[in-house]
Amino acid sequence: MHKAGFVNIVGNPNVGKSTLMNQLVGERISIATFKAQTTRHRIMGIVNTDDMQIVFSDTPGVLKPNYKLQESMLAFSESALADADVLLYVTDVVENPEKNMDFLAKVQKMTIPVILLINKIDELQSSPNIQRKQKAQSSQESLTAIVEKWHTLLPNAEILPISAKNKFGVDMLLKRIKELLPESPAYFDKEQLTDKPARFFVSEIIREKILLYYDKEIPYSVEVVVESFKETEKNIHIRAIIYVERDSQKGIIIGHQGVALKKVGAESRKALERFFGKSIYLETYVKVDKDWRSSQKELNNFGYNPE
Repeated sequence: MHKAGFVNIVGNPNVGKSTLMNQLVGERISIATFKAQTTRHRIMGIVNTDDMQIVFSDTPGVLKPNYKLQESMLAFSESALADADVLLYVTDVVENPEKNMDFLAKVQKMTIPVILLINKIDELQSSPNIQRKQKAQSSQESLTAIVEKWHTLLPNAEILPISAKNKFGVDMLLKRIKELLPESPAYFDKEQLTDKPARFFVSEIIREKILLYYDKEIPYSVEVVVESFKETEKNIHIRAIIYVERDSQKGIIIGHQGVALKKVGAESRKALERFFGKSIYLETYVKVDKDWRSSQKELNNFGYNPE
């Protein structure tokens, strides 16, 4: 008997979906930062054993779109409702349960198994002003209230408190997923880790560094395209273009005398060498593509075209 299925991770921005995805897959597949709207695509991570294949999908945070890029991101999230064998709906201990009720209403109608994950439960005990015993009691009462609220909203869902960052509850979740998977042959080759090509992860790693090192609107106005990827036995030579929407943003990305761009390039190269296990030669350039986030043609060129 062989089991296989699609386990799709959905939820609002910044609740820890990508951190959970990386813990479940055991590899760093998705960007995980403290900033919201980090994930833009639907990214699959595949876990294989002799008798099982779990195809996890990380998705962008659910939001009300303000421009076409966000419309595409929402479409990726909604597509995850259509083909899931098991749905993981991720929230956390501070989120308003009634946020984005339109999307939640679609989850309420689903007939497949839904597991509601209350993430970041470690934050319930983070207040320094409460004694340990009081803290434990207070956090348990808070968690109970959160569980009860979600039970009214998703009465058919299983509810599991977790801390993805600390890996608390993740093994229990994985065990439950294995129980719920249908009998099926594998969907992908058993050696395959993801559905994305190497170039995708190059652009995501560079974009992650931009998310970490720049403030305000800059990271959200950036797209990274790998123009050249030449691999040999010992090294990889990569040429990447960083697109921004404004000339002023180009100047900020490059920085005074190119210092900012050099920092992004150096940190990206280190991360890429860890990811690929080879020496990396990385060239980065910055170009302006005005209002690319609002152009369907440009979004299609950049791969934001969910089927």
